[in-house]
Amino acid sequence: MKIRMIGCSHHSTPVEIRERFSFTEQQSDAALNLLKDQYADCETVLLSTCNRVELYVGASSDAALPTTEQLVEFVVQFHGLPLESHRDYFLQLDGEQAMEHLFSVASSLDSLIVGESQIASQVHEAYERAVLKGFAGPALHTAFQHANQVAKRVTNETEIHRRRISVPSVAVSEVASEFFERFDDKHVVLIGSGEMGRETLIYLRNAGASHVSIVNRSLENAEKLASEFGVRAFPWSDLEKQIASADLIVSTTGATEPIVTESSFRKMLDARSKGTLLILDLAVPRDFEPSIGRLPDVYLYSVDDLQAVCDRNRNLREQQVPRAKRIIVEEVDRIMSDWQHRASGDTIRALRERAAQIRESELARLLAKQPMQSITPDMQQEINHAFDRLVNKLLHQPLQSIREVSHVEQRDSLVSALRKLFQIR
Repeated sequence: MKIRMIGCSHHSTPVEIRERFSFTEQQSDAALNLLKDQYADCETVLLSTCNRVELYVGASSDAALPTTEQLVEFVVQFHGLPLESHRDYFLQLDGEQAMEHLFSVASSLDSLIVGESQIASQVHEAYERAVLKGFAGPALHTAFQHANQVAKRVTNETEIHRRRISVPSVAVSEVASEFFERFDDKHVVLIGSGEMGRETLIYLRNAGASHVSIVNRSLENAEKLASEFGVRAFPWSDLEKQIASADLIVSTTGATEPIVTESSFRKMLDARSKGTLLILDLAVPRDFEPSIGRLPDVYLYSVDDLQAVCDRNRNLREQQVPRAKRIIVEEVDRIMSDWQHRASGDTIRALRERAAQIRESELARLLAKQPMQSITPDMQQEINHAFDRLVNKLLHQPLQSIREVSHVEQRDSLVSALRKLFQIR
């Protein structure tokens, strides 16, 4: 099996260049159909995200694959761009290096944010789309299914994905989860319905929060978000009432001044029938005056407090990278060895079958001669064994050399030489 890859990513290609190479689903299908027309035995998977565009090709032999240079030329010309000013943006990898890169991408080690979870599903979706459209075959099936297994190993055997590094995820998964044993019996008030509020709501629902009230200056926007997540929306005029009944408040507005001062908050406390209150102020500038955190039974965390946790977790993720890379190296060695053994196994079987055919033909020709008609069955059996020993001794040394070689490239060279010498297709 052979695999190649070309692509550009956030590592070396600015966004204004990457967007020129990006593919819509329709463009992806059209491009892969064109490649299929040019290289009938070539398998393809195209991964196009905001941070990378990568084209993977696979086949059973080198002859069936375009070169990496041809792939770069294909992608550039597909988008109607000049080749000379764009070719240098592409990373070009072959064989083992291409496989290692795929595993690193699927495991999120090559991501802009190491450990981000979205890339694994994006790789899987690109592969599934190629399968559905008939572009992926045995080589890329093996490569991408193995990439999925590698990503699972990295997730299970390292802490890269267990450390949250976005402010909303840390707010819910680490701060609030340490504060509350459960969320299904807590009243959560979300102030603001923008992107930060929406992301926070995702983590809240995943944590089990069901009694969530969204308060926003625009009731229409609050109702849209509430409808999406099956929670309730309230007008801005209900803010004090909602705070008075809250166990957890998450504030994410874009206000330029605090929306809750200490003096106004003291009045709200008088109306509260509950005890301890956790406030996660994710807004910049802050929505709650800092002095509120000094009031009895009130725990106030600002975005700076949470960012410190994010930075700590990011550092912990980085410390896990060497361990994750060792897993990837192990898995690359495993799949390349499997492929080489499979290729050498096919060659050995084909050679043995060729030898068996010649043996049977020559034995039948010998036994058909007139002088051989009078020999005893025991003598015929001895001749038969002699032919077997001759074939086995002739094949033993070259086949043993293939089995014993440890380096992948050496084994590949020996197998190729054997196929060429004995004209095995």
